[in-house]
Amino acid sequence: MIVEPKTRGFICITAHPVGCAANVNRQIDYVLAQPKVDGPKKVLVLGASTGYGLASRITSAFSCGAATIGVIFDKPASGNRTASAGWYNSAAFEQRANQEGLYAKTINGDAFSQEVKDQVINLIKQDLGQVDLIVYSLASPRRTMADGTIYNSVLKSTDGEYTNRSIDLKDNSISMVSISAASPEEIEATVKVMGGEDWQDWVVALDQAGCLADHTVTMAYSYLGPELTHPIYLKGSIGRAKEHLHATAQKMTRDMQHVTAYISVNKALVTQASAAIPVVPLYISILYKVMKAAGTHEGCIEQIARLYQDKLFVENPIVDEAGRLRVDDWEMEPAIQQAVDNIWPNVRTENVTEYCDITGYWEDFYQMFGFQMPGVDYAADVDILVPIPSIPVEVEVD
Repeated sequence: MIVEPKTRGFICITAHPVGCAANVNRQIDYVLAQPKVDGPKKVLVLGASTGYGLASRITSAFSCGAATIGVIFDKPASGNRTASAGWYNSAAFEQRANQEGLYAKTINGDAFSQEVKDQVINLIKQDLGQVDLIVYSLASPRRTMADGTIYNSVLKSTDGEYTNRSIDLKDNSISMVSISAASPEEIEATVKVMGGEDWQDWVVALDQAGCLADHTVTMAYSYLGPELTHPIYLKGSIGRAKEHLHATAQKMTRDMQHVTAYISVNKALVTQASAAIPVVPLYISILYKVMKAAGTHEGCIEQIARLYQDKLFVENPIVDEAGRLRVDDWEMEPAIQQAVDNIWPNVRTENVTEYCDITGYWEDFYQMFGFQMPGVDYAADVDILVPIPSIPVEVEVD
């Protein structure tokens, strides 16, 4: 069939298999062009199919030569419905890894569930014995507990109603938006979904099963951002969850002798998660304009490649005063932030393309789903039933 982009809200409900493969291979080719990293050799990536999780799997495999197990939660194609982008990404990653002689297997299911934890433990024992890096990169809006309780995260402030500029991605118009304050129950639920509890559950379960190497690194991703975004992010309900994530990293490092846990603070980028946060897309579109002009803009793969090469897998990992890895350093340069601050109050609907990189924002958005990739013929018929090599073909049928 001919696959075209169809959007609903801040997501695209179609994905292009050839375009997704082109995007994955572009990232792999970037990593292969960088110096090799003497890093982990057996890696588990939780949330491995898009964004920073996918970039971590690619960098682990193609820079460090690691065997990788990826946990995803994606839909295969069915009838005339395309698979999710993460499904096609994982298929393309495995196909390229197989070509390069690299071990790669994928488990598709709810990473919060005990069932998936058990599947992963069994696979590690069967194939790898142990892992020496666990990347935790889940971006789910909800979590179902073992007893059936469902927690839903919210994108709200924690200090009264917050009002600021935002961009309506449907028509690129600038308007004021107000975000209500989260209730204590909503904050608790957000921490349950996006905090460190499940991360720690994973590491403890793997440890108790004998699946951790003597010197295991585990890492989760976070964001701090400038004062401009603090009310909705750092000091919002998400920020409370990230505080818990950071505290969990410290606790695991303190309590588990052979585990070192890090938080990596990454740059603001167009992802399925960030597109949903009010105010943030406008900040990102201005940031893109400023950083591209300065020659310091990076995407997910550039960020993770630099993290591995310059910050983490060096003789003495480079961390800030709070023990965090910082690859948001170029974003937070004073000159960059001053430029964003100067632009922010002057953006109007009529001058949005002058001050914001709207083209770059939308290009990143569509490329997440395999569209607008150079060299792909989007008028051509494509087979949407693409298997992930390590997953039985029958899961593609409803």
